[in-house]
Amino acid sequence: MMSALALLLAAPLAQAERVKDLASVAGVRGNPLVGYGLVVGLDGTGDQSSQAPFTTQTLRNMLTQLGVTIPQNVNPQLKNVAAVAIHAELPAFAKPGQKLDITVSSIGNAKSLRGGSLLMAPLKGADGQVYAIAQGNLVVGGFGASGLDGSRISVNIPSAGRIPGGAMVERSVANGFASKSEVLLNLHTPDFTTATRLAGGVNDLLGDQTARAMDAVTVAVRAPADPDMRVAFLSVLENLDVEPGDAPARVVVNSRTGTVVIGSHVRVHPAAVTHGSLTVTIREDAQVSQPAPFGDGNTAIVADSGISIEEESNRMFLFDSGATLEAIVGAVNRVGAAPGDLVAILEALKTAGALRAELVII
Repeated sequence: MMSALALLLAAPLAQAERVKDLASVAGVRGNPLVGYGLVVGLDGTGDQSSQAPFTTQTLRNMLTQLGVTIPQNVNPQLKNVAAVAIHAELPAFAKPGQKLDITVSSIGNAKSLRGGSLLMAPLKGADGQVYAIAQGNLVVGGFGASGLDGSRISVNIPSAGRIPGGAMVERSVANGFASKSEVLLNLHTPDFTTATRLAGGVNDLLGDQTARAMDAVTVAVRAPADPDMRVAFLSVLENLDVEPGDAPARVVVNSRTGTVVIGSHVRVHPAAVTHGSLTVTIREDAQVSQPAPFGDGNTAIVADSGISIEEESNRMFLFDSGATLEAIVGAVNRVGAAPGDLVAILEALKTAGALRAELVII
């Protein structure tokens, strides 16, 4: 049975939004970084060396670089060390010396990273180059405890944590922001109407032929060649108010949670709908059959089956031509339809051709 129903009614009149909320500048984006390292100083909650041999191998390599050699026949039992994966995002225009927040996650069988410290680890980009160096003390929001009998309790996730400002940028990423003659604005939601209005708004502010809509996503804007003026130019541009186009008529149904979102432009053509369910209940009771005194029979268990059928008597309701969202919700609520019933009604209306909207099942 689906558990929840959410009906979101969009405002009938669209409101103007800033360009910075509708679009992003092409090429101005972050870059993911990933790394591998060791967390030390754990209170016996680290990796088990027999099941995570790469932790011991990493420690050997690190100690060798520091001038410490561990004999090959010695296998350290590391309870206070854990191998971890590190990831972060390098923001656009990040410069060497700036700090980044990083997330540290165990990749072995460590029970908890609470109280640990990450040793110096390089963070690499998709091209294999090192862009930041990570190190610091972890902040872990989870907590775990275990008993000798194998019982264990965990609150949140103790095997992952964060280090605010735990990485320092060592290399910046070049971009073509200042080299191109045009600035490309990419809409977050593709829409021809919004792209046209955005280009028209820029032309009204800065003059004709300044902006042009290339497609439903991209609007090209001529920008000053001077990089200093370009920054001020984009500052004015991103605060321009533009009225976005209306969203298409769409009904979104989450079949796992029972969430139903119906847009304000959804309409229903004339249709009569009735929805009911048939409930069949089968009950099995066991009874003991006892033979008569001095009889030759044996005691036996006899099954007593009871079957009952109940059918809901829901009323039929009628949708008039062009029924709005309020009419749809009101009619469904009057018959007491559950979230799962509403999904079935919407699917039936779509199949019958009465629902004038796109039905999206996620």
